[in-house]
Amino acid sequence: MRIAVSSDMDEPVARQLLDELRRRGHSVLVHGALEDGGAAAAGTGAEPAAGTAERDGWAWSASAAARAVADGTADQAVVCCWTGTGASIAANKVAGVRAALCGDAYTAEGARKWNDANALALSLRTVSGPMLAEILDAWFGGRPSRDPEDLRNVARLSAVEGGSS
Repeated sequence: MRIAVSSDMDEPVARQLLDELRRRGHSVLVHGALEDGGAAAAGTGAEPAAGTAERDGWAWSASAAARAVADGTADQAVVCCWTGTGASIAANKVAGVRAALCGDAYTAEGARKWNDANALALSLRTVSGPMLAEILDAWFGGRPSRDPEDLRNVARLSAVEGGSS
């Protein structure tokens, strides 16, 4: 799977995220502060994002990762900032992206199942290494619900996004 990853800070958990995604066999497209850190040279297998003049701030890097999902360059995104909140907000401003701030595996599983979330937002402050692995297990193990009510709710998001009441 192609995963766009963004972070506004080059923190150890963000580097661990890149390593873990690669270990799981994903192709990683890097945005923000991690791009400047030479992720490919550091052996993470991450490819630099298109356009090397990206800004590191959470609003810029998270929206760049979300745009990769919206335009089909990436299948999903993982967006990170100190609390995860700003990255989540920025990603959700991109049409077609449903970002979920997940601090635990249960929330990640539910976000994939009930919300068909396609962008995972993480806090660089509160997510530990072991917790990161649990969240990723739940996220990538989760599948969108086919329940009619869940499908109607996700469709409603698209209607609201398109300006329908």
